[in-house]
Amino acid sequence: QVQLVESGGGLVRPGGSLRLSCAASGITFSIATMAWYRQVPGKQRDLVALITNGGLTNYAESVKGRFTISRDNAKNTVDLQMNSLKPEDTAVYSCYAHPLASQTHYWGQGTQVTVSS
Repeated sequence: QVQLVESGGGLVRPGGSLRLSCAASGITFSIATMAWYRQVPGKQRDLVALITNGGLTNYAESVKGRFTISRDNAKNTVDLQMNSLKPEDTAVYSCYAHPLASQTHYWGQGTQVTVSS
């Protein structure tokens, strides 16, 4: 059974930082592309950051220079370090996994990030 469990969300003031973590089980993590998406009510879920099994990264333009995605294949975790947070970063952040050569992808349950003074 595949599980992606996010942690680290919460309430933070503008300009602050949060670190999200996603722990994966039930997949061969080292060959999976991992990503973070976010969604606000009434809008589509958007890609925030992605990291391939080879360590290549890609970021949404709105978070470049502020967010950093990283992975630890020994621990089966993928983190999202979020700095200089803005109110518009408020959303539910979800972890995503796509194992290499698989037709299936997986989602975590999501964690709320609220940026507000």
